[in-house]
Parts: sequence; structure tokens; C-alpha cells
Amino acid sequence: MRSSIVSLLLGMAAVMVGSLTADSVMAQEDVAFRSYLESLRPRARAMGIRDATLNDVFATLTPNPRVVQLDQNQPGGGAYAPIPNFEPYRRTHVDAARIGRGRTAYLANRARLARIEAETGVPEEIMVAIYGHETNYGAYTGDFDLIRSLATLSYEGRRRSLFEPELLATLKMLDNGVPRSRLIGSWAGATGYPQFLPSVYLRLGKDGDGDGRVDIWNSEADALASIANYFVHAGWRRGQPWGIAVSVPMGLDRASIAARTRPARCERVFNRHSRWLSMAEWRRMGVVPSGGNWPADPVMATLLEPDGPGKTAYLLTSNYRAILDYNCSNFYALSVGLLADAVRQ
Repeated sequence: MRSSIVSLLLGMAAVMVGSLTADSVMAQEDVAFRSYLESLRPRARAMGIRDATLNDVFATLTPNPRVVQLDQNQPGGGAYAPIPNFEPYRRTHVDAARIGRGRTAYLANRARLARIEAETGVPEEIMVAIYGHETNYGAYTGDFDLIRSLATLSYEGRRRSLFEPELLATLKMLDNGVPRSRLIGSWAGATGYPQFLPSVYLRLGKDGDGDGRVDIWNSEADALASIANYFVHAGWRRGQPWGIAVSVPMGLDRASIAARTRPARCERVFNRHSRWLSMAEWRRMGVVPSGGNWPADPVMATLLEPDGPGKTAYLLTSNYRAILDYNCSNFYALSVGLLADAVRQ
């Protein structure tokens, strides 16, 4: 009996010690987190962010372990990881439902879309396709507290160089008068109908309805104008298509058209493209369009065969590179272009 009581007491003591240890670790973590936030104050002040804003928001913040888990679970996709075929992705991202909703959004916004295209040269259907791909035409824009998520990811440190500037940009948005309740989005900081990062919002957000505010969370006019402004700054060329589906002769000497320079970024994306040739040169090689209008002879394009020889291929202009600037993925950019074409039909 005595030994049982002793064992029970020892067990209770161990639980208490464990609890104290856990509480101590949590307290230390809280101190470290708040110390990190305070270390941002000089840079925030240099951006014109008021101390009152920092005081108010810092007092509310706690780390969010969920966003750390999501970030660490991102697929690495190593240099030699196999790339799947594009066709299954196309079927799920350029499907009848998304095309139908896109045409509805297109028709509902025709007047403002036409005005924005006239001002910027960015086609109406490209704006709509980005809107559809990013948030399913506003149906889902994310439900994470941007400031808490970005503070957590910045503090965790694995990709601080990416997330810390976005945290500071979000604080600047708050200081500029964007309500905290509106600063909601993806776990990684993208927000609003176009899923802009905060730094992109500050740099390229545009008032599309003339009310003096840039509201990419509630105003389709602002969201579409902001998307067009993004593409203008990404180098979109007025009057030039993003690309065209083509058939490639089986005897094409692919080694002769291989790219000769190493991409400065997104190697796995750009390494799949040929070198630049004019449309006239591609036509002389026996490449023929699968549908649509053949672009003017001087237009330069690269060849991409996402599913390999014998399948649908694409000649892609510099405007395709502008779509890649939005999201550096061939599957994303191709599906945006194809959705845009389907919406416009």
C-alpha cells in the first residue's frame, strides 16, 4: 500500500514537472516571438508606419503553428522530379463549370473590362481568366489572418527573406487605413480577388471604380484594373496573343531549336521551352495552328510541348511570359490562356 502511494505521488510530481516545463517553454517562445516583432520596429518606422499602429497590432499577435506546418509541407519538386502531363491538369482547370462562370463574369463586367483593355492593352478575357483561376471568380479568397500568418512565418525563419517584407507591407496597408478585418487571405499572404501579395497590392493595386480606394476584396472593378496594371508592368504587349495551339511535324529536329541560354529564374519552367523564333520561321518548319488565327510573321515565340511529341503543342509569345510573372508555372500559364480563349468565344 505504501509503495502504491509513493508511486502515485511520484507520478503526480512528474506530471507537474512536465507541465511546468511545457509552460516554461511556451513562455520562452512568447518572449522570443515578441522580441522578434519589436526588432521590426525600426524598419517599419522607416516605411512611415506609425508606432500606434504597431503597438495595437503587436499586442494581438500569437504564432499560428498551422501556417508553419503548411509551409513545411510544401512539395519541394527537386531538380529531377518527374513532370506530369498537362492534359489532366487542363481538364480540371479549364472545365465547363469554370468556363461558364467566366462567361458570366465577363458579360457582367463588359463595360469596365472594355475600358480597362482600351487603357492598358490587356485583353478583357485575360483579366477574367486570372480572376477565375485565383479565386474562382471571388468565391474563395482565403480565411487566414494575414498579419498573424506572415508574422509567424517570418519569425519561424525558414523563408524569412520572402515573408518578412510581406509582413511589413501588410502593416503598411493597415497603417494606410485598410481595415484589419479585410486583411484575410491564404496562409502564405495572398489576398483579395486577384490574390496579390501585400507588396504587390501597395505597388500595383489600382482604383477601378473611381471611389478613391483600392478595394480588391469587394470591388470587381478594382480587382480587374489591378490585374491589368500588373500585366502592364510585367511587359504585356498590346495586340499580341499569349500563344497558339499547334501541331508539330514528327520529323522536327528538336535539338536544333533547343534554348541556348540558361534561365535566370524558374529553370524547370523555362528549360522546357525552345529558343525564340519568328512565326514565319516556325511555319517554314512545318508547324501548323490547331485553330485560331496565325499571329503576324514577325512575332517571336517559343515552342512548348507539355505532353511530349505527337501531342498538342504551343507557340508562346512574350505575353505568355507576363502570365508566368504572375505565377511561374507552365501549367498555370497555359490554363489561364486557354480559359481566356474559351471565355471570349
